[in-house]
Amino acid sequence: MNDDFLLSSLAQRKAQHALRELKLPPPHITDFCSNDYLGLARSAAMQEAVHSLLMERPYMHGSAGSRLLAGNYAWIMEAEESLAAFHEAPAGLIYNSGYDANLGLFSCVPQKGDTVIYDQLIHASIRDGLRLSYAQSFSFRHNDVADLQQKLSRAGGNIFVAVESVYSMDGDMAPLQEIAAVCEQAGARLIVDEAHATGIIGSRGEGLVQALGLVPACFARVHTFGKALGCHGAIVLGSAILRQYLLNFSRSFIYTTALPPTAIAAVMASYSLFPYMTEARAHLSALIAHFRRHTRHLQVLPGETPIQIVLTPGNDAARRLAATLQAAHLDVRPILHPTVPKGQERLRVVLHSFNTLEEVDKCVEVLR
Repeated sequence: MNDDFLLSSLAQRKAQHALRELKLPPPHITDFCSNDYLGLARSAAMQEAVHSLLMERPYMHGSAGSRLLAGNYAWIMEAEESLAAFHEAPAGLIYNSGYDANLGLFSCVPQKGDTVIYDQLIHASIRDGLRLSYAQSFSFRHNDVADLQQKLSRAGGNIFVAVESVYSMDGDMAPLQEIAAVCEQAGARLIVDEAHATGIIGSRGEGLVQALGLVPACFARVHTFGKALGCHGAIVLGSAILRQYLLNFSRSFIYTTALPPTAIAAVMASYSLFPYMTEARAHLSALIAHFRRHTRHLQVLPGETPIQIVLTPGNDAARRLAATLQAAHLDVRPILHPTVPKGQERLRVVLHSFNTLEEVDKCVEVLR
């Protein structure tokens, strides 16, 4: 079958110097790229905890089916109860990934006649979920509470507001207290994606919602396991009614093979470790402050999270500076148009608890 019809789109992307390709990082390179903020994905303690949990009970490498058929098992249900309790939620439903969780939640909960208002920098997974929904949806300006309030006045039906606690491409946090107050005033249901806050924000890594005492203000929360938690999957937290609704109507949950017990062991191992990684979070905070102090002369976006953004307008300029950093054995990647708006191209410097002050200083020196 001829596939030449695909070539024009690829040629256009290549002409824009924005063609994506898969590359392996070179050996002996300092990680300023991954979402493994606490180093759990590579941690010996994590490996030991997973092994210990797996030795406690018989397990399979596959779940053998969707959870509504052959793929449900006691351990995954125990995990849902344990994680919901940790995050102060009545119930939770585990999905195979953060993408699946957002796709499943937003495609089935908002109905025809309802309205979803989302931050303009919201995850692509939420946008894709909304494409499958019959509800109307539109964005508000990033972290602009006044614009959100104005957009809420145009909304009809059941109203949902979707935000992230930490934004992955800007590295800033949502003004959640103000957003929650506006939602309460308008009778809107707040949904918070905590993907880049889980493990990092809060004294135990519980996320921004709990750190601010805003659990009662949220209709739903999504916590992803594939970033600071160093494993895979996600959980949607909310009421018992929401959980029952999702397992009846959420297609990305219903029609997929469940995560295997080995994956659940990794999730539970992570939750046995990251709440107690106080020193790692303190070191990470110190690295963030150090990086920001020494890059004041650069175009660094505001933000106190591990994701530090250095604006480098133009795909070519961003790519060249990233190549210079990589030649110095520093794994910093460019974020190019069309992933970000034209003129907002950038370097995304991701700091980790396993990075050292010397490595951060080297990165700053090359950036200069």
